[in-house]
Amino acid sequence: MAVATGPVWFQLYVFKDRAVSASLVKRAEVAGCKAVVFTVDVPLLGRRERDVRNQFRLPNDISAKNLLPAGAQEFPDCDVGSGLAPYIASLLDPALTWKDIEWLAGITKLPVLVKGILRSDDALLAVKQGASGVIVSNHGARQLDTTPATISVLPEIADAVGGVVELYLDGGIRRGTDVLKAIACGARAVFIGRPALWGLACGAEAGVRRVLEMVRQEFDLAMALSGCPTLSSIKRDLVRQL
Repeated sequence: MAVATGPVWFQLYVFKDRAVSASLVKRAEVAGCKAVVFTVDVPLLGRRERDVRNQFRLPNDISAKNLLPAGAQEFPDCDVGSGLAPYIASLLDPALTWKDIEWLAGITKLPVLVKGILRSDDALLAVKQGASGVIVSNHGARQLDTTPATISVLPEIADAVGGVVELYLDGGIRRGTDVLKAIACGARAVFIGRPALWGLACGAEAGVRRVLEMVRQEFDLAMALSGCPTLSSIKRDLVRQL
């Protein structure tokens, strides 16, 4: 937080031990985070076949420092398959319900944004339980095969909760035109994951900055060429579904 130049949000996965999750949220508040992103689409880890084939696990010198007080900082030994799967299974709560949104909203003064929503009825349930915002996300399409693209379900979710709470889109953003389409379909803002990681891998901090600047420039150009001088002028009729 000391070096952040903008608002920082804290992404939360809920643990079987609620005290651990509550402690993390309180520490995020004290550190100055502006929101809690409650990720709800990993009650179990999806079958990530490349991880299984490659027996993926983090290097031994990497640990989850935030979990040191809970004694869950080390990955369990795993001779076959993915080392990530048993780690997730040992920590995260597979029995989450909508009431857990209400629980989280009740222990923090920060707005709670629910990440992992792909249905309009689920978005409404999240709002009913106290969510201040909804993040339409399919977890990078890494949790469930054949899950819909987030942009394809965004319009119906926007129709359900748009204007009531904050609405964001996560996943599939590769170009500035993707940002334009997401805004047109009802998103207030978008999240950029893989391109930022590609920039990080290729050029460290400068690489990430370059990626974000490329997307910004492409978005500006897409707005201009679409006849949209302001964000508020980006309307859904700009997008056609075939």
